[in-house]
Amino acid sequence: MARGLDFKQKEVINIKDGKSLGFVIDVNANFENGEIQSIIVAKPNRLLTNVMGKNNVVIQWEKIIKIGEDVILVEV
Repeated sequence: MARGLDFKQKEVINIKDGKSLGFVIDVNANFENGEIQSIIVAKPNRLLTNVMGKNNVVIQWEKIIKIGEDVILVEV
């Protein structure tokens, strides 16, 4: 099981079109069972925005296909 810190600053790529969705800036976790529920991605060129900014994308855990060293592949 991956830790939330393992996701920080990884690039997120949509496998449907190969486009970059941005970089992981935070994760949403269930603290009762310790499971990660979703990742929060800042759109490209938006890394300096607020963590809960309107330019962020929330990607549910079920949409994550593969987690690599540098990138996370999702299907959205």
